[in-house]
Amino acid sequence: MGSEALDSVEVAVVGTGFGGIGMAVQLLEAGYRDIAVFEKADRVGGTWRENTYPGCACDVPSHLYSFSFAPNPNWSRMFSGWREIRDYIEDVARRYGVMDRIWFGHELTAARFDEATSLWHLNFSNGATVKARYVVAGLGPLHEPVVPDLPGLKDFKGPAFHSAQWRHDVDLAGKRIAVIGTGASAIQFVPQIAPAAGQVDLYQRTPPWVMPKPDRDVTAFEKWMFRTLPFTQRLWRYWQYWTYEMRGIGFVRRPSFMERARKMGVEHIAEHIGDPELRAKVTPDYLPGCKRILIANDYYPALARDNVSLVTEGIDRITAEGIIGKDGVLRPADVIIFGTGFEAAEPFHRGLFAGVGGRDIKDVWAEKGGAEAYKGVAVAGFPNLFLLAGPNTGLGNNSIVFILEAQIGYILDCLAEAKARRAGRIEVTDTRQTVYNAEIQEMMKRTIWMTGCNSWYLNANGKNTTIWPGFSLQYHLRMKEFEAADYRWS
Repeated sequence: MGSEALDSVEVAVVGTGFGGIGMAVQLLEAGYRDIAVFEKADRVGGTWRENTYPGCACDVPSHLYSFSFAPNPNWSRMFSGWREIRDYIEDVARRYGVMDRIWFGHELTAARFDEATSLWHLNFSNGATVKARYVVAGLGPLHEPVVPDLPGLKDFKGPAFHSAQWRHDVDLAGKRIAVIGTGASAIQFVPQIAPAAGQVDLYQRTPPWVMPKPDRDVTAFEKWMFRTLPFTQRLWRYWQYWTYEMRGIGFVRRPSFMERARKMGVEHIAEHIGDPELRAKVTPDYLPGCKRILIANDYYPALARDNVSLVTEGIDRITAEGIIGKDGVLRPADVIIFGTGFEAAEPFHRGLFAGVGGRDIKDVWAEKGGAEAYKGVAVAGFPNLFLLAGPNTGLGNNSIVFILEAQIGYILDCLAEAKARRAGRIEVTDTRQTVYNAEIQEMMKRTIWMTGCNSWYLNANGKNTTIWPGFSLQYHLRMKEFEAADYRWS
């Protein structure tokens, strides 16, 4: 957008990842014109703009990890890298006219609901303030990097950074590199940096299950076919969807079914790691799926390199020269890289959203034992606020884009109902939200995610606030059911 000031807007969308861009597209398609999209950075992409570390790629197939209304027949690989995904989001925003609605350089710092006017007052980092009737928060669950508060970290004399804030200006060639964490990011960048590094010490708390990655180039013929015969790409997408959806049986119904996946994981380890001691260190003691299953073909070969050491003794403290483990050994380091994930279980920083009575959403959720929302979208006490990829809407076995599209359709239903009623305020009832979340947590008990491991799906209270405890199709069908009685309208 230009430099002109914006005072008010009917619908404010925050964020330009899959959620924010998808929401903006569908608002425009539905005829809404008084909308604005706010983005903290200078280009769109969400997590695929932020994460640029070596090897960064999606673990969901490209043709499935995309909008149903904007198929891309030109994906270069079955599992695309960050740049290609970011460019896809950018292309969708441009083709559907969203770019003209985006206010770049606007990072939301605080949003306060005014009960007298039923408007949200939005404050941005650049000093701008905007009033909005409705706010759709497309901030995503993977936007706040977690850096552990380790003793002595400030004393370290070398560069130290999170993988989501990769320092491309730091030359890693020949360096002694300490990598803390063995999650989804680390298993991708460690194989990329290890060949040129002098030494890599990889600090592992709990080993992940890593399965073979069925990745390859998309052939020229396949691209031609998808472009020329679009229905073939739809069939391919349907096949991928149901292949992944059926795997959900082991996640949400019969955790014992994951024994087959365990066998596959053990075989993958044995194929690449010959050292019995190292093999034991990387073999998890929990069922696959309890923590997110990772996919990679080059991670275990990287661990078997002579210049890579897996450290499992834990970290005592950091010094200017390196890291002292719980075993008392000082392991020198020139660079520290954190592959320690994101604050997914308890999203939003304090002060970001203040609802009815000025109550902070963090305090409201704390009283409930953790983040919760009605259908993952609406929060009691926060009228006219809608969340995308909100509490308990993540997936362990399918594409989050499928969930986002269901949420976007549901939000449009809410707005249409408000228009029909000539209402300026929409608020889910606390009773409906409480009943819904009690049902969700009851469903959660039989899932793989509650079988005893410590994962980022759980908050400090052991409550799973991130994952949908059913099949993605179940969620999609629920979002098709819009009950006006679940809300207060005024």
